[in-house]
Amino acid sequence: MRRIDEYFETAMEAWSMMQKTSGDEGAEWAERFERYFYEFIDELKKWWTTLEPKPSNITEAEDLPEIKKWMEQIPAPVQLNFLTELEDILDGIETERFD
Repeated sequence: MRRIDEYFETAMEAWSMMQKTSGDEGAEWAERFERYFYEFIDELKKWWTTLEPKPSNITEAEDLPEIKKWMEQIPAPVQLNFLTELEDILDGIETERFD
């Protein structure tokens, strides 16, 4: 769980810096945010496999204390991305990224 939180915190720091910068510097922070957000999602997938019992729907997933904690901190523009990833995890869909 510690590793998930580390990736999450790093992604949120990058988001904050991305909002404060522009141009090339802003683009660098955007890339960093994206990288750490998806590292966070990858760790979340690993954690998900350890859950017993697993939530059977998105509402149950959103009610997990850990998910609630992250949702409270995720900026509004990123919440849809997070929920989409969470739904994919719940449905067993493996997302491919082309970095």
